[in-house]
Formats: sequence, structure tokens, C-alpha cells
Amino acid sequence: MTSYAGRLRLGVNIDHVATVRNARGSAYPDPLRAAKIAEEAGADGITAHLREDRRHISDADIDGLMETLSVPLNFEMAATEEMQAIALRHKPHAVCIVPEKREERTTEGGLEVAREENRLAHFIAPLREAGCRVSIFIAPDKPQIEAAHRIGAQVIELHTGAYCDLHAEGKFEERDAELERLREMAAFAHSLGLEVHAGHGLTYDTVKPIAAFPEVVELNIGHFLIGEAIFLGLGPAIAEMRRLMDEARA
Repeated sequence: MTSYAGRLRLGVNIDHVATVRNARGSAYPDPLRAAKIAEEAGADGITAHLREDRRHISDADIDGLMETLSVPLNFEMAATEEMQAIALRHKPHAVCIVPEKREERTTEGGLEVAREENRLAHFIAPLREAGCRVSIFIAPDKPQIEAAHRIGAQVIELHTGAYCDLHAEGKFEERDAELERLREMAAFAHSLGLEVHAGHGLTYDTVKPIAAFPEVVELNIGHFLIGEAIFLGLGPAIAEMRRLMDEARA
């Protein structure tokens, strides 16, 4: 399998626009406005994680995104009955199942699919039947990829956080080893017929090696872009990420 048609897609995660809004309990900055700017700046989709504790994105945000977006919504959620019901009500283009712990600052690792194979298979079946593309957010780990394939996921999103952390810490040998693991697992997942996405912690400094993997068709990037937007503006921050991705792919 060697056909990698089309350009690399960029999904912009708008969670942390809501984080800033919620810090003051105000109505601004508005994540929906951020989503529209992201669309205009070249985002191919919008990602939003409705957490169980609603610490950033709210139910009203999801309602608004479904009503106003002209690009697909990638709805990140934990594998709970409440989130399944919300997803089935909205039927977004894509649903990405992520691990979630109340005490974590952000999603800390990939979903443990192999240990919960039976439960997750039953959990995602109604989502697939409703027409959602189901993605599983996992570490670049062969048993987890195999399990994601067995339960019927159409997509995996490889967790790039460890690679990005190692780069930031200056541990370049370990970073390169993690990058190689990501490369191998992207190819392995593609060989199983899974669509391969990647994300978490990606910056201007770390995106190009990941964007160069021919099997990866989508990157989801959020926190860094919202941070850069403080200095550059959201549109220019996204446009620069888009440029680097296209350069890596060329």
C-alpha cells in the first residue's frame, strides 16, 4: 500500500481559546470565532475536546461548532456513556477517543486499547453506525495499534508528545529514537489499512519530521498555535504551521 493522495491535512484544536475565556468566566475569547479564523487561515478541520469536567470546551461550544462550521469537526472525548450520547446526538464527522483523568493538565498518554478491547469495541460500534469516523488516540505501540484495528477503528492518531518533550529537553538521541518509533508505527498502521493521524505538543520546531511521514494524512495541533496567536495573531500562526507542513511534504 503506497498511495498517499492529497495534501497533509491540518486540524486546529481550539480548546485553549476556551481555557482563556473560562479563566475569567466571560464570553470572550469565543472559540467559535477562533474556529472561523482557523478555517480562513487554511485549517482543514477543527478539533475540540469536550472533557467530563468541562474545563475548557462547553456543551454550548459543541452545539455552536456543529451549527456553524463549514469544515469537519473532530470531536475528542473519553469513552463514557455521557460522551457517547452527545456524539450520537450531533453525529460529527469524526470522533476521537482519548484517555482522560481528572487530575491531569492535558491528555498525558495514549488510550490503553489492548486492555479494554471488548468494552471499546462495543463502545465505538454505535458511533460507526451513526456515520462518524472513529479515531483512537494511542502511543506508537504495535499491540495498541493492532488492538485499535481489531475493534473496528478506522483511524489512529499517534501521540507525538514524548517526541516533542524529548526535543524540548535537549535529549536529542532519545528524541530521534522516538521519532523512528513513530515512523515505524505509522507505516505499520497504514499496512493494516488504518488511516494515520498524529498530534500532541507539535511546534514549529518539531512538526516537519512528523509531517514528512508519507503515511500520515492529518496533524492535529492546538496549544502551541493558541500560544503563538498571542504574539502573531491566530491566522498568521496557523498559516506558518501550514507552510512548514507543506514544505516538509514537498
